[in-house]
Amino acid sequence: MNLIFDPWLTFLMKDGSEKKLPMTEISNPEVLDFLLPRPDFQGAAYQFAIGLLQTVFAPKDKYEWHKHYVNPPSESELLGALNKVKHAFNTAGTGPLFMQDFDDLDDINPTPISSLLIDAPGEQARKRNTDHFVKRGFGDVMSPEMANIALFTLQINAPAGGSGIRTGLRGGGPLTTLVMPQTSISSLWEKIWLNVVNRDFWRYPDPDFNSALLFPWLAATRESGKGGSNIFQNDVHPLHMFWAMPRRIRLEIDDSLMTCKVSGLQTNLSISGFRAKNLGGNYIGSWDHPLTPYKWDPKAEDAEQLSIKGSQSGLNYKIWDQLTFTDSSRGQRCAKAIEHFYAISNGFSKTQRAVPQLLVFGYDLDKMKPRGWYSKAMPLFSVPEAQQEEILLQVKQLQEIAADVLWHCRTQIKEAWFSRPGDVKGDVSFVDLSFWQRTETAFYLAVQQLIENAVSTDPFLTPEQAKIWLSAIRSVSTDLFDEFALSELGADRSMSKRIKARHKLTGWLFSKKPTNPICAFMAENNFET
Repeated sequence: MNLIFDPWLTFLMKDGSEKKLPMTEISNPEVLDFLLPRPDFQGAAYQFAIGLLQTVFAPKDKYEWHKHYVNPPSESELLGALNKVKHAFNTAGTGPLFMQDFDDLDDINPTPISSLLIDAPGEQARKRNTDHFVKRGFGDVMSPEMANIALFTLQINAPAGGSGIRTGLRGGGPLTTLVMPQTSISSLWEKIWLNVVNRDFWRYPDPDFNSALLFPWLAATRESGKGGSNIFQNDVHPLHMFWAMPRRIRLEIDDSLMTCKVSGLQTNLSISGFRAKNLGGNYIGSWDHPLTPYKWDPKAEDAEQLSIKGSQSGLNYKIWDQLTFTDSSRGQRCAKAIEHFYAISNGFSKTQRAVPQLLVFGYDLDKMKPRGWYSKAMPLFSVPEAQQEEILLQVKQLQEIAADVLWHCRTQIKEAWFSRPGDVKGDVSFVDLSFWQRTETAFYLAVQQLIENAVSTDPFLTPEQAKIWLSAIRSVSTDLFDEFALSELGADRSMSKRIKARHKLTGWLFSKKPTNPICAFMAENNFET
């Protein structure tokens, strides 16, 4: 099977039908989207297609980018470009195999194919019968199609896996941010092309399509653990970031009719195991993956830039600015694809300019243990470059005041619940999750108002707009306290304790002390409540 010219992924068509098509059909206006059985596979399919186009069909400048956005390439034009890398995308046979180790690893005992899935229960979970959420047996047999998308998903998200088992180039479980149309009838081409960066914006040497510096599986693995074996960004071609291969894996294909446990479809060829060896590519130092935001300590000289990861509190607006703004003084940089969108967005028509949004997704990992998969659409505003710094300052202020309100809300809920709240070690992240979810509409409205105000006057909220924002977060915090701390009456002594905690919360929320951050926010925005 060749991952470019053979049909292997399922697509959603404009008429609502589902079709298995080759990647050469991604510019077909009748194709709306990928249709994969798992959300992490869906995210990986987007990255596969974006990486493919960036590798063989990157536009030379913004004018060519806009030309292909409005008029996708013809089938023959795209075929000609993709044919250059056909040799690197075979999945079976004797030659180099996509994302698989150059050596056959015949001396290694096979591992169940389900272990390619990041959320698959580990050996200890199976032994102790603690695989409650992802049951054993799921994914024990896969079709070649599902096995290869699972392999790619693992390589680009690879979590820590023990001694000598390497994490992905962006670290384990990085967040990926994509520019996406808001309308459901946009073609797959629009979804993908919005994230391909023109080469005048991102300048790099022409790639050698036969080089392992681009496609690492074309040569023997650079085994880590030896002196000078670490891989830094300057050691490889920049496009290598789309195709990095930290894990050494060879799939075992059986010529037998089976049912794929992932897709539920029958397959003439099946895969139930793979061979794996440690000490694969060890990517270290700072990298600049074009689909991922980064952060670092701006006060530390030569600080390593770390990809932003998922967290237990989910994806919410407390990190929205890190996903959408670059500010070196604060040690944050949004993905290159997002910066590129800002740079080329002036070329959109007024209708097109209102379309894009931010899609962010990724695993929340505790070292090698997945705690969840998150995917969320967020607003993406085109911010005037001259006023970006001031707008970011105001956005940070909104986030900080929200975080202060949440902290006091959570603290008083614990005060109402426990006799010694400071000693409580339990997880109360559900309070945080509820707060961020319920206040996000008010937050994005305030950000939109900041940007609109910046166009005509200054990037500040009007007193009335600031008052509405403060009222929203105050209201949500008291509502959450009442739901979590006053939902049951309990004993008189208990109720007295809870009422006292509520008074503390409202006392802080409506304090008149100048040192109170809410008071400072009101003074800065020239309003009273």
